[in-house]
Amino acid sequence: MRIWGKLWQDGHMLRDTVKEDFTEETRTHKIMHLLREICMEFDLEVPQWLNSNISDFQKTAKTRFTKDSFIEEIDFDFLEFQVIEE
Repeated sequence: MRIWGKLWQDGHMLRDTVKEDFTEETRTHKIMHLLREICMEFDLEVPQWLNSNISDFQKTAKTRFTKDSFIEEIDFDFLEFQVIEE
């Protein structure tokens, strides 16, 4: 599985990274592992999965974590998290 993480502000991508996990873990474990890796690289806390994130991700393999998903203040509009290869 390959995941693309992107930080967006005012319609512009500030940073991006691609992480991969091709272990035999479950899909859910891979997703959580890769989200943690992306957040570590961006020096962010791991966001909370809200119902809207879960629903979006189940439908499109992509979601946006906005300020509502983070406990700390963020200095960007959202973190986009997208599966690019399974």
